[in-house]
Amino acid sequence: MTIHKTDVAAPLAPGVSPRVQALVSEMTLDEKLAQLVGYWVDQGDEVVAPLSGEKVTSTGYADATVHGLGHLTRVYGTRPVDPVERAAWLWGEQRRLKTETRLGIPALVHEECLTGFAAWKAATFPTPLAWGASFDPETVELVASAIGRSMREVGVHQGLAPVLDVIRDPRWGRVDECIAEDPYVVGTIGTAYVRGLQSAGVHATLKHFVGYSGSRAGRNHAPVHAGPRELQDVFLPPFEMAVRDGGVRSVMNSYAEIDGIPVAASPELLTDLLRRRWGFDGTVVSDYYAVEFLRSMHGVAGSLGEAAQIALEAGIDVELPGADAYPHLAGRVASGDLPEAVVDRAVARVLAEKEDLGLLDASFDDAPTAVDLDDAEHRALAYRLALESAVLLRNDGVLPLSAPGRIAVIGPNGDSAEALMGCYSFANHVLAHHPGTPMGFEIPTVREALSARFPDVVAAGGCTVEGTEAAGIAAAVELARTAEVAVVVVGDRAGLFGRGTVGEGNDADSLELPGLQRRLVEEVVATGTPVVMVLLTGRPYALGWALDDPSGPAAVVQAFFPGEEGGPALAALLAGDATPSGRLPVSLPRSAGAQPYSYLHPILGGRSDVTSTDPTPVRPFGFGLSYTTFRREDLKADAEVRAGDAFAASVRVTNTGERRGADVVQLYAHRAVASVTRPVAQLVAYARVELEPGESAEVRFTIPASRLAFSDRTLRRVVEPGEVELRVGASCAEVDEAVSLRLTGPTYELGPDDARVVAVEVRRA
Repeated sequence: MTIHKTDVAAPLAPGVSPRVQALVSEMTLDEKLAQLVGYWVDQGDEVVAPLSGEKVTSTGYADATVHGLGHLTRVYGTRPVDPVERAAWLWGEQRRLKTETRLGIPALVHEECLTGFAAWKAATFPTPLAWGASFDPETVELVASAIGRSMREVGVHQGLAPVLDVIRDPRWGRVDECIAEDPYVVGTIGTAYVRGLQSAGVHATLKHFVGYSGSRAGRNHAPVHAGPRELQDVFLPPFEMAVRDGGVRSVMNSYAEIDGIPVAASPELLTDLLRRRWGFDGTVVSDYYAVEFLRSMHGVAGSLGEAAQIALEAGIDVELPGADAYPHLAGRVASGDLPEAVVDRAVARVLAEKEDLGLLDASFDDAPTAVDLDDAEHRALAYRLALESAVLLRNDGVLPLSAPGRIAVIGPNGDSAEALMGCYSFANHVLAHHPGTPMGFEIPTVREALSARFPDVVAAGGCTVEGTEAAGIAAAVELARTAEVAVVVVGDRAGLFGRGTVGEGNDADSLELPGLQRRLVEEVVATGTPVVMVLLTGRPYALGWALDDPSGPAAVVQAFFPGEEGGPALAALLAGDATPSGRLPVSLPRSAGAQPYSYLHPILGGRSDVTSTDPTPVRPFGFGLSYTTFRREDLKADAEVRAGDAFAASVRVTNTGERRGADVVQLYAHRAVASVTRPVAQLVAYARVELEPGESAEVRFTIPASRLAFSDRTLRRVVEPGEVELRVGASCAEVDEAVSLRLTGPTYELGPDDARVVAVEVRRA
């Protein structure tokens, strides 16, 4: 592969301090390269990253740190370690790096934090798909701040989250790590997470830049064949928001190749776009082993040295998790193939990050002696987000439960703590390799939470999440006959690379519930006992049989891995102590054969008379029922606006029921004519509004015209003049009211200073 030649005459990096410049000038090449790699101290045979079992770094730790070290990899998140004891070790190790290496530069410590700080005894929050279901950036920001506080307390500086991949195919196993299928929802909620984490002094890392979720047939690491328009209009906007509006300090590359070019080898994306056009001045870190994969998986490099140079030239500053390829850069410099100035630039970025985090001046003489990684604030936020994110998909009146008598909790996930947590939770990511080790924190199951709320609760598993063993179904069915209501809890078991039904490496070729779970539900329904089906999943499943069949379950509740307080939150919702308010962040599919599908489709991407297949989802993006009702009316908007300006829109929402509840006001745009095909509906703004019975509120949006932008035929991001219909409704498929807006003036090309985010104001009557 042709190696991209960086402009070596350019300065080290924008904004680099004199202190960092002096450090770089003083360093030997070995010292520089040491700053560009990590070391995974605890890595063993457990597979917690792609092919990690085959790629254990062979260099001894003492030898690897002779010249210093860039990153320490997952010192808390690889095996169960007591946080206080590990902190004492870490503080001592940082002091050793300060006193026993020539330049005394500490290591930057990074950890996973997608569903909370991925460490033993740390709080586990709802998975990102639940963040999207909440439509609540403010709560997500608070959650991220609490996560960051825990991490910083024990000496962690960088978190490998959030995931800003836009969902394109629910068959992909990593859907539970994603936020939504809508770029604006991903961007606003993801940026809120960035702000929260970084407010606590921990740098966020955007992943996976970019296009990773567009892999063919939803297969992990499979090629991506997204056109440049899809890349610009769907995949890139969330990352641009987090960079320009969120001020994120780190970015991680995608494993994917896009139209034959691995992202890890793309200077067009990692340098020209990210840095030169967007102004990003932080560090780019490789996804684990991504540099080596240029040789072994992509075949665009003939050696580790060539792979290292390709990645560095493209714009990857740091190789993670260890030093597989970047040490070979020494030979590339010695041979004259690689100018040392290219190394210097990456080193300057790493040192600038360490300076910003206070590492260059830290003394490490105050290791914590007591740590609570799951305190009352964590649990309150976990409960709040779990409560807000559960989506009521069907209800014939059985919910909320009112003096239900005996409740039979049935199903493989009814009494399972693991079923409440996502793939990147510490329990499912790491503790699965350490059977017998306690969770280290409280996580009541659905059965336990219902037992705490109701006096007569009995339980039976019925079947496993996977497998074909049906022996337990008959007993579960008989138990259901003795109850006044059956709560059947089914869904996924998150895991890694074949261990589980969803998660990294666990892609699906079917969207039917795994194993015999559908059979279990249907046989319990056949008893005549009212059934509430609760789904604990990391992806949306094909549930037409449960939602559209009159003989299906009486009620269906979807919870996307709701975390440590998911059991109590679901019990509160079923009991009516709280009102469901989650909305689907992803369309609920009709079948696997209808995938990939997105609500952001043009006319011919939906149902039509020219095909016999119907991709219409069973429940659309934005859908969610409640125990109360809402009326949205009096939609108003400016009659016209110049294509480069902002416009105002407002709608009145009223709680017309008898219970307190939250509506998610959704404003969509429809453009009948444009120079390129446009979606039949596109979310332009949203607001979560809590209302008492009978209460009204006016929701005012100030909407930058950039929300109506798209890539034209020349791939410029523009706002074209013309007619736009604005719609308000309960989902992308429902229209309560609509008004027209005319965009006037010449076509407007977006620039870096154009606003990307809608301002929202809620005025209560």
